Amino acid sequence: MNFNDYKFTVTDRFIKYAKIDTQSDPESSSCPSTAKQKNLGKVLVEELKAMGINDAELDEHGYVYATIESNSSKKVPVICFCSHMDTSPDCSGTNVNPVIHQKFAGKDIILPKDSTQIIKFSEHAALAEQIGNDIITADGTTLLGADNKAGLAEIMDATHYLVTHPEVKHGQIRLLFTPDEEIGRGADKVNIKKLGADFGYTMDGETLGHIENETFSADAVSILIKGFATHPGFAKDKMQHAIKIAADIISKIPKNKTPETTENKQPFIHPTAISGGLEQVELKFIIRAFDTPTLLALEEELRSITVSVLTNYNKCSYEFKVTEQYRNMKDVLETCKHIVDYAVEAVKRTGVKPVLSSIRGGTDGSRLSFMGLPCPNIYAGEHAFHSKQEWVSVQDMQKATETIVQLAAIWEENS
Repeated sequence: MNFNDYKFTVTDRFIKYAKIDTQSDPESSSCPSTAKQKNLGKVLVEELKAMGINDAELDEHGYVYATIESNSSKKVPVICFCSHMDTSPDCSGTNVNPVIHQKFAGKDIILPKDSTQIIKFSEHAALAEQIGNDIITADGTTLLGADNKAGLAEIMDATHYLVTHPEVKHGQIRLLFTPDEEIGRGADKVNIKKLGADFGYTMDGETLGHIENETFSADAVSILIKGFATHPGFAKDKMQHAIKIAADIISKIPKNKTPETTENKQPFIHPTAISGGLEQVELKFIIRAFDTPTLLALEEELRSITVSVLTNYNKCSYEFKVTEQYRNMKDVLETCKHIVDYAVEAVKRTGVKPVLSSIRGGTDGSRLSFMGLPCPNIYAGEHAFHSKQEWVSVQDMQKATETIVQLAAIWEENS
């Protein structure tokens, strides 16, 4: 297949999607957590139908489903390409203004609406591979949303290519666009039976050429601390302050087991929120490790810290709740290694060196793998995500688009 004469649509699509506010809300119990995520879902459905994909639909929970029908005479496994529509609650996604920095020269990028937001060449190692490429950023006041609107745009452009190039043989392909991935609920309402796919790929990775077949295993922990309140003017030897108890617990987490001090496959305990007052405080944590035994050991360590601190407060009590989030998808992918092998071959065919790596996080693929849809993760090109310094390369998005098309062809060839 020839991409030399193909007019990529991925950049225009990405900029269009990035301007739509789809920030999810962890405090909301609805699905999707924010109704505005459906605004992007409607756009995607309209674009898919304009390509002739008539079954494209947005369901009541904010999920988009669509089918690229097979054009092969072979019996080919049904594969799914998946990306999420929401952006992180960690940074504003309202009024995103994408800026294209053409022919990147290897210098610091000063964002136009806030000159204190500088994407420093020395601090972003991946920029060294982008000399001469076109870099897209936000204007310095919001995140960009490349996580994961780059993935959306790549899947949509690959769909456009397949629809307009019927000479590329492929089996049936299912598209799945999810809400609420950033708050850990992206797979909650996926209808696996309706999806009807045998294997899947999320387009939600970072660096060009990277394929991720391993994630953290993840749990959330909530600690509810009940203190003992009295008037502060008469509190001596009586008051037992819930906020101070919470502070004691956090201070006793080993310094070498936090996100700030860990890397590669090292696990961590991470406090994410604190709410309450003198009488009652809730502490929220996420716990991450690449194997479940280590994950459970960290949870017990946090429980032991809590118990140890509370022994000094005889009028207080606590509740310790663990909620399972996702598990390392490698446990599933090891049973069907050809899925990753095909992704490696697809990257090679685009002229890019494939790199197998692990994610210090999770994707929808983590959950989907354990729901019966083995689902590794392929790079989308997003960098410095969840921040105002987020960026993506136009050329990397084009290569990711090519990878999807190549992957569809490889499945047909090997059937």
